[in-house]
Amino acid sequence: MDYVRGVLSGIAAIFIAEFVFAWPFLRGSKATGLAALIALFVESLLSPRFWIVGILLFGLFFAASRGSTILRVLFFWIPTLVVSALGFAFLGLLAYVVAISRHQ
Repeated sequence: MDYVRGVLSGIAAIFIAEFVFAWPFLRGSKATGLAALIALFVESLLSPRFWIVGILLFGLFFAASRGSTILRVLFFWIPTLVVSALGFAFLGLLAYVVAISRHQ
């Protein structure tokens, strides 16, 4: 079970850090198209502050997974499962758009 907690903590931390740093650039960006969106995500993955925030969030989620039952549910299971599901849904949508655009 510790592996599942670690993996969920890592996935949720990466998704949250990615969307936190990508959102301000998406609001002010004049670039359009799928290539601009992918370049933005790759750029934030190479940023050191992205990884610092990701590691801090991972530590927070992993520490919350070892707390009491009510804290574990409120601060680990709900946030990590919601963020992971939404993140994978967004990645699936992005992959679908890329697959459809290559056929046209």
